[in-house]
Amino acid sequence: MASFVPVLYEDDDVLAVAKPPGVVVVPARNEEPERSLRRRLELERGEPLWVVHRLDRDTSGVVVFARNADAHRALSLAFERREARKTYLAVVRGAPPAEHGTIGTPLHPARRGKTRPAEPGEPGALPALTEYDLVRRWRLPAVEVALLEARPRTGRHHQVRVHLRSVGAPLLVDPTYGRAERVTAAELGLGGDRVLCARLTLHALRLELPGLGGAAPLRIEAGLPDDLAALLAALDAVAAASAVP
Repeated sequence: MASFVPVLYEDDDVLAVAKPPGVVVVPARNEEPERSLRRRLELERGEPLWVVHRLDRDTSGVVVFARNADAHRALSLAFERREARKTYLAVVRGAPPAEHGTIGTPLHPARRGKTRPAEPGEPGALPALTEYDLVRRWRLPAVEVALLEARPRTGRHHQVRVHLRSVGAPLLVDPTYGRAERVTAAELGLGGDRVLCARLTLHALRLELPGLGGAAPLRIEAGLPDDLAALLAALDAVAAASAVP
């Protein structure tokens, strides 16, 4: 029987899946455990799974679980030591000041579970580092949109979202840090009020992990999901139409 989510990789120690948007990795407060990704996979597979890392509810992409306690300890240590390398694709409003760069703004916990850039010399500031590359850019009549590859080198809460906003390139859809809950066809110049995307325009594309027990390192990728692929196709359509004399 096929899994309710695509399995990207599996061995005796590791299970990697492509998380869809709208699903929590572990239960949020006052939510039924059975609705979380972890519990649904446990029930489907008939085995316990250990959580190694998380993605936000509305972020899609690679999520890895450990299949035993020893693997959980080893993978958790790899994340703690920053040996796990994450790569995200982000569709943003505007564009960063350079095509390639590193954002090193320290971050600080904020109210209601948010994160914000820290003030210079502020007590409690946490070092944070995100590398990025510009992949594509669409200069549309009404808005400029870009596709970025972002690689966080630290693991702060909401780091990619806050860092991109701090350089003038918030996610195209991000009601917490980008002030937009959805993007419509009319906003991009397509006409009509069709909603093109109503979730975070952020996708965990790739996760690189050290091998366990002397095994070769792992490089696990999740292709762009249908909703974000359709958004990019719509951006291409608008750009092509606006380029016609």
